[in-house]
Amino acid sequence: MIGHMLERVVAACDGASKGNPGPAGWAWVVADESQTPVRWEAGPLGKATNNVAELTALERLLTAIDPGVPLEIRMDSQYAMKAVTTWLPGWKRNGWKTAAGKPVANQDLVVRIDELLDGREVEFRYVPAHQVDGDPLNDFADRAASQAATVQESASSELGSPQPPPSPDTPKAKAPGRKATASRKNGSSARTIKAKFPGRCLCGRSYAAGEPIAKNAQGWGHPECRTAEA
Repeated sequence: MIGHMLERVVAACDGASKGNPGPAGWAWVVADESQTPVRWEAGPLGKATNNVAELTALERLLTAIDPGVPLEIRMDSQYAMKAVTTWLPGWKRNGWKTAAGKPVANQDLVVRIDELLDGREVEFRYVPAHQVDGDPLNDFADRAASQAATVQESASSELGSPQPPPSPDTPKAKAPGRKATASRKNGSSARTIKAKFPGRCLCGRSYAAGEPIAKNAQGWGHPECRTAEA
């Protein structure tokens, strides 16, 4: 291990499940000093619950980061945070049983996280999800997990994947200099429909059935890709 004090790394992780249980995904992201995402990874889980997705995201983050580096982890999942910070010591004392004597849910993941946290310096920070001026790192992890859950494909900075698309759950802040036509509901220039079938946009990203899509010169795709091109 390097002799000098290593800087603390700021990270976020999140999981998503479309239907809970339903198609699920996980993601983690690590920032540089300016809170800009520099390393990230997201992956599909097939059909799983939100809780499994949240815990998997944390497990993958802890696995990916050198255990000698102090970590600050931002999460919007009360369950995953309480599981590892509040409930875990008691579960462990009880032989991985809850206070009611039932086996701990998602025990394999919780045990693995406990092992990964052993001897590490980790500070957990709860951040609320889907705020206009919310935590940008958590928002990034949230969007990457949601994308992985929707398309069931892996993505990461190492793979050179494009940054995850905006979350439909986050209220939109008014972006400066956005074309007025983009927000017009009437008129063919901004007509969006819900996709009947999954497909692929000209930007290379796929979209899922039920997601809003819009017509552009080359066919159907993400509304934001149409406005960028128009």
